[in-house]
Amino acid sequence: MEQAVSPTPVTRTPNKTDAKNKPHRFDAPSRLEIITGIVVALFLLGFPWFNPGYRILSLSITTAFTAVALYGLALQFGQAGIMSVGHAAVMGIGAYTAAILATKLGVGFWLALPLSAVTSALVAGLIGLPSLRVSGQHYIIITFCFCALLVIALTNGGSFTGAATGLDVGSIDPIFGLSFDRLKNAYYLVIVALLLCILGYYLITNSSYGRTLRAIRENEPLARAVGIKTGFHKIGVLMVSGAFAGVAGILQAYYLHHIAPNLYGAFPSLYLALMVMLGGPRLLYGPLIGAVIVTFLPEIMHLDPIDSRIAYGVGLLVVILLLPGGVSAGLLSICRWFGRLNKKREPNGRA
Repeated sequence: MEQAVSPTPVTRTPNKTDAKNKPHRFDAPSRLEIITGIVVALFLLGFPWFNPGYRILSLSITTAFTAVALYGLALQFGQAGIMSVGHAAVMGIGAYTAAILATKLGVGFWLALPLSAVTSALVAGLIGLPSLRVSGQHYIIITFCFCALLVIALTNGGSFTGAATGLDVGSIDPIFGLSFDRLKNAYYLVIVALLLCILGYYLITNSSYGRTLRAIRENEPLARAVGIKTGFHKIGVLMVSGAFAGVAGILQAYYLHHIAPNLYGAFPSLYLALMVMLGGPRLLYGPLIGAVIVTFLPEIMHLDPIDSRIAYGVGLLVVILLLPGGVSAGLLSICRWFGRLNKKREPNGRA
């Protein structure tokens, strides 16, 4: 009688594929991302030492705090798929919060900074409540209406909001003996804020929360079906986006030393939407590229306001038709094409 032989348990050695499929909370940066980040940071920090001149350095400050707002818009549009044409209004909430705190209560920049960010985040969350029921062009109309209503409210706010003339804002309180009335010091303050926002954007998009936002963007009903609280996450990303805009608003207020309702109307909001679409809302440096293009294009080409608007329109059409992912996505595709071309040219390289 033959004896039954029990099957030997097969032990499976884990491989690299298992490690990749293993759930993780954060994607570690690649070597290329680290090198690119260091190069961008060094260039931004070292830019004043090239003696660019007062005009260019001033435009750089404007570009930097605009990019801070754009990274918030890129979070809600590029990651969660929620487009807004009222982002300048949320930026205005932060600016007017800081200005009112300064003029009415004597609160300085450093204390007003977190208060402006929190106030803008709360207002952005309230504006986002309709996004739980409507989406697409319907929500865009709602944000546009809020933008118009805010301008009306600020214009008719009397002495509290400065009415149509706006409010004056003083100087930033010196810290460690640094006076931010000097243009170079003001530049470094805004650049530090921008680098922190880029870092925050990167950490969010490469975390499990970022993957959840992208799941909502791609298929919200399916995300809801698998147990994702889509409403909670949508309001959350809108509040984070609002906090970014609030920081940009207070930086703008203290740089200009004067704010008025027309800074946060329909056209500034449309320009912000234009910048984020031109640069690319889904890639890390897309908002920065969009801010640089729109801010420096009229200066480089010596365009008047009317010609610059025509150039923006033509540029947007070109991006929509040829570069749907924005200029940053187009540049990335070109780099990848050159990389594949170099591989083919190597003697023993594989195509």
